[in-house]
Amino acid sequence: MSAIWTIMVLAAVLCGSAAGRGEAVAAAALEGAGAAVELCLSMAGVLCLWTGVMEVLRRSGAMEGLSRLLRPLLRRLYPAFSEDREVMDSIAANVSANLLGLGNAATPLGIRAARRMSRLTPGVANDALCMLVVCNTASIQLIPTTVASVRAAQGCTTPFDILPAVWLASAISVTVGITAAKVLGRVWALREGRL
Repeated sequence: MSAIWTIMVLAAVLCGSAAGRGEAVAAAALEGAGAAVELCLSMAGVLCLWTGVMEVLRRSGAMEGLSRLLRPLLRRLYPAFSEDREVMDSIAANVSANLLGLGNAATPLGIRAARRMSRLTPGVANDALCMLVVCNTASIQLIPTTVASVRAAQGCTTPFDILPAVWLASAISVTVGITAAKVLGRVWALREGRL
């Protein structure tokens, strides 16, 4: 990725210089850097707010309640680990963080669950681990925190007016992802003679 960014920057500088617009390229680079810093600071504020909300939910016990609510569904998605409370709690917390649009907070929880899951089949991704990756990647978001913070930072007065579109897109992506993971898991199981 570093090579791609380096090539893009060099191409912009060379094209700007060849066109005699070196000053415009330098001004655009400085303006872009300033805008990036502004965006990062405004996003940091919103992300801190929602991460704090997540921590309040965890300390108040509401996360445990949400985790209990999600367990029946998660047991169906991860039957091999339905009795492993540590894995189920990590997955439930991961899903809860994703529901709030806190991908950064969800990642460590997903990694913890993945490490525990990988103990069954070291060096090989089992079906449950593949399902975890799919569910994490196509997560359902009730509150798209990151997108809303970017929109607010860019001056949008109603950053959450995208909720219906986010809910629809999230539901479709999770449904398609879970279906594909289940179908492909069966195909590979048939291929290997496990079914």
